[in-house]
Amino acid sequence: MLTCEICGEELLLEEDMKTHLLLSHEENAMSCPLCSLSGVSYDELRLHVSSAHAEENYRDQSRSSSRCSAGKNSTVVSFSEVSWRTGHSGVSGVNTESGGSSCGDTESISPSSQRQKISSETTYHSPDRQKHLSVSTRGDQLKCPICAVVCSNSFILQDHVELHLMEQTSPEGTTLGAGSPAVTSSGATSSERRFECPLCSILCSNSFSLQEHVELHLDHGAGSQDSDLELARRLQGEEEQRRRREEAHKEREEFKKLQFGVDGSGGYSRQVERTMERAVARGLMGPAEFHSKRAELLESLASGVDDGRTRTQGVIKALYEYYQTDSRDCAHVWLSAETDHFCSSAGDKGWGCGYRNLQMMLSALHRLDTYTAVLQERTVPSIPRLQTMMEVAWREGMDAQGASHFNQRLQGTRAWIGATEIYSLLTSLRINARIIDFHRPTGPADTHPRLFEWVKQYFSQTSSSRLPPRLVQTSLPPLYLQHQGHSRSIVGLEQKKNGSLFLLLLDPSFSTTETRKLLNRDTTGSALRHVRKSIGGMKHRQYQVVALQGVLSAEEKQISILKSRTLCAEKIP
Repeated sequence: MLTCEICGEELLLEEDMKTHLLLSHEENAMSCPLCSLSGVSYDELRLHVSSAHAEENYRDQSRSSSRCSAGKNSTVVSFSEVSWRTGHSGVSGVNTESGGSSCGDTESISPSSQRQKISSETTYHSPDRQKHLSVSTRGDQLKCPICAVVCSNSFILQDHVELHLMEQTSPEGTTLGAGSPAVTSSGATSSERRFECPLCSILCSNSFSLQEHVELHLDHGAGSQDSDLELARRLQGEEEQRRRREEAHKEREEFKKLQFGVDGSGGYSRQVERTMERAVARGLMGPAEFHSKRAELLESLASGVDDGRTRTQGVIKALYEYYQTDSRDCAHVWLSAETDHFCSSAGDKGWGCGYRNLQMMLSALHRLDTYTAVLQERTVPSIPRLQTMMEVAWREGMDAQGASHFNQRLQGTRAWIGATEIYSLLTSLRINARIIDFHRPTGPADTHPRLFEWVKQYFSQTSSSRLPPRLVQTSLPPLYLQHQGHSRSIVGLEQKKNGSLFLLLLDPSFSTTETRKLLNRDTTGSALRHVRKSIGGMKHRQYQVVALQGVLSAEEKQISILKSRTLCAEKIP
């Protein structure tokens, strides 16, 4: 028979007791059946009954039959016969050794009397204390924070913990813990409890030493993990650096092949043929048209003269007429001698800007009497012809170091050329050329104001008056401007009324359609936006300028050839 600890009702089955507790006590308002206390929670009511009405409650329970789970020499002290599966305290017992007891001698003891008994037992070193620390458990209970024992309610747990505390201050000096006492090599129990390390089985004298010892294990393990992690990261970093170096090396090799023309992909004529072959494959060009254009290409290459299909004439004249009537915000404008614009074609797209700028410069020299005396050809050479002329200059001894970079060969390649190649060819033609190197920015935000000032001095050198006219078209050839990856031609300079300077640039990447907009008076102003460049729009790290200053005699040419072996540009600043 089971007795409810709250109201004293007796039930036969444990399931009936659970139902009774749920319907009569948990779901309804809680009130004490022995006094007028009400409006409390189930746990508060249980605590109230156990403390305020302990004698009445357990006197009723003592009349009920109890179960025995102890051995022959053990007595089970039961505080509740119901195993609470709903989260509340369950059946627990404290085993106390009472010699000769049997199941029929089971005795029900109240919590207060139990606490008094435990307190009296802890005043001397009794073998019963070890039994007090062994609490049988059923289900989820209150766990002792010192050992692995669980208790049925807070009173038993408090008494149990007090035993631990009292044993620590016991005059005998022994210490009780969760484990068994350490055994010496002779088999005798040590007078002082030892704590065994769970990682290496070493024995420590107290819990503090054990904690420090275990922390050493953990620190060592963390250090090993950190070392392994650091090693993995270092190996991964080295592998990433190696991969990047290989990719960078591959890119440099491919760039060199393209720049120096040793990729074996052919030069100008082969690129034109491949472009036409793709047009035929896409149906954009018929076979008959392909063969006709190929024959024209071979004829043009044989003549060595540019076919003029990418050439736009009259650009400087159109700019001069525009500045005469428009752009009144300009205080001064300087223009170069008449220069034709040459844009890239299918044969040199992606690599021919240097050759196209050289064609622009030669188109201006053909109109200037100073230079016509040394120019044997009065026409603008084609790109393959210019490549041949540069090889001739190398054979004469010009820029031996630069020639070695190209393996002494430019014909049939797509090699890029720069300021030194332009200088070598012009010197070979007995034209006095200079290379001015603006090797670092000279203004804020990586700008080059010194470059703009130098260009202004170049174009204004022919003016003898202190106050130059607003618009001047000089007899000076354009300037070749080189920077990383591209080149353009400077054909003039604007100076605004506020003093700001703007370069006027002809770019080989401009198509003939875009350039011819400069020739139309209605579109000159809008097309000029692509030609005009401010200081803030020129932010490459380095610029090189090739400027022409008359012609050379035969002796001066030889001196220039000798100097080209250690070719040095004029650095500004």
